[in-house]
Amino acid sequence: MDQQGSNQTIRILGIDPGLRRMGWGVIDFDGVRLSYVAGGTIVSDAKDSLAERLAALYKGLNAEIERYAPDEASVEQTFVNKDAKATLKLGQARGVALLVPALHGCLVAEYAPNMVKKTVTGSGHADKRQIHAMLKILLPKAAPDTDDAADALAIAICHGHNRRAARVLSAF
Repeated sequence: MDQQGSNQTIRILGIDPGLRRMGWGVIDFDGVRLSYVAGGTIVSDAKDSLAERLAALYKGLNAEIERYAPDEASVEQTFVNKDAKATLKLGQARGVALLVPALHGCLVAEYAPNMVKKTVTGSGHADKRQIHAMLKILLPKAAPDTDDAADALAIAICHGHNRRAARVLSAF
């Protein structure tokens, strides 16, 4: 349901941010039904400079947003790990994942990994295999090419089920 309470199909982009591989997935959601639209993985070349890698992610994500025109986007939050340098680089990739849909006028929501897993599988500690199994049930036409693309679809599904709360929280 949209803000006025009527059923409306919303196109949602899910993004699993990463510097090497950024997963993306697009679904349509009408408040009840989920429909697979597209998904994939944007890859940056590890031999390139950080700036070139971020530019590649930006260009790739921008192209997918222009192609599929999502209404809203969702990005997985990341946890801080022990390697500060790796965490910083992941944070910069997350910046791209947040920036590009915002530049296209999308509401951008963020979800913790455990919330994504719990929404999709019923368990906040589900593994990759369980996520893939549930995607086959929830989006039978989806065949994600990587775990990153599967995670992105799960993030989009999570947003579909939690978007009303995300809208309220984005107002603060």
